Amino acid sequence: MKFSLTSPSKRNKKIMKPKILAIMLLVLSICSCQKTKFYTMEDFPSVKKMDAHYHIYTSKNNSVEQAEKDNFSLLNINTFSGGCERVVDVHHWLRAIKQEHPGSTEFTATFCLDGWDEPGWVENTIAWIDQCIADGAVAVKVWKNIGMEWRDRDSSLIMIDDPQFYPVFRHLEQKRIPLVGHMGEPKNCWLPLEEMTTKNDSSYFARNPQYHMYRHPEFPSYEEQMAARDRMLEKHPNLIFIACHLASLEWSTDEMAAFLDHFPNASMDMAARMGQLFYQTVEDREKVRNFFIKYQDRLLYGTDIIDRGEDKASHQQYMHETWLTDWEYLVTDHKMTSKLIDGEFRGLELPREVIDKIYSSNAKKWYGF
Repeated sequence: MKFSLTSPSKRNKKIMKPKILAIMLLVLSICSCQKTKFYTMEDFPSVKKMDAHYHIYTSKNNSVEQAEKDNFSLLNINTFSGGCERVVDVHHWLRAIKQEHPGSTEFTATFCLDGWDEPGWVENTIAWIDQCIADGAVAVKVWKNIGMEWRDRDSSLIMIDDPQFYPVFRHLEQKRIPLVGHMGEPKNCWLPLEEMTTKNDSSYFARNPQYHMYRHPEFPSYEEQMAARDRMLEKHPNLIFIACHLASLEWSTDEMAAFLDHFPNASMDMAARMGQLFYQTVEDREKVRNFFIKYQDRLLYGTDIIDRGEDKASHQQYMHETWLTDWEYLVTDHKMTSKLIDGEFRGLELPREVIDKIYSSNAKKWYGF
């Protein structure tokens, strides 16, 4: 019989060393996976991103220059907010910018309501849309002046579910051209300034009292605006619809979820509504985070930044700082504050695959780039 000269304790140590090493490697592997599951602030310049709701109302290239520095591309939204001549001018600017920077920009068309009561408005509008698409536009935008400003010859307010729009929307359905819709306003719009939940809303409506519906009870209510939009979408179930500004349901992730559940061909961008997301995050971070994860295929990042050709340095700084703050909120769990709301909140720290969809692939999918 042979006897080992190695003591039991030494034999156990020899056995344990490989086990300890394996456990350490497993822990390191798990930690590494956790790190790669999320982006960081340092990843900001290297990740390709799109601002899917931007406005360039100038022939200058200041915005594109900064976007390329920050690894952004821009979806430039043309809006019927200043007359038909402006719509045409902006269309030509955006077409030229896309031709000069084909990898960095896309743009939408829009149409006017001039001549609404005249014969041929529908045919002329469809012809204009087709020309814009041929010029490179990827979608068509409708704005809040439908429902809040334009009236027919009988002084009746034109709503988005007016039957005269239907041939136009049917044309978009058949051609698979997305409709981008800013209908109504934030729910805060129907409150006094001092009762609004976010400072971005109270400051905007203080500057634009013509759109502050609390001061204009003669206009349709918030509920009537939302109902008109929903009736239009129900009439056109195959219409691809990108709802701007969290579909004007920014005050409630439950309402946003219900909208997306009801309209499977709809998505929404978050342009100019980060304050409302911050506000809800203060109240219930996990609820907001779960909403983003559940509807990760239906949400698009955007800012609603407007470039009118103002001071280049200050505008580019504003672009960069806005994008960086929003990135921090969406990709990290940092404690944050914002000038848009009162209170402290933590970032959502969304997984990489969710961030990649929100910042890039969803825009390509919904707009059909």
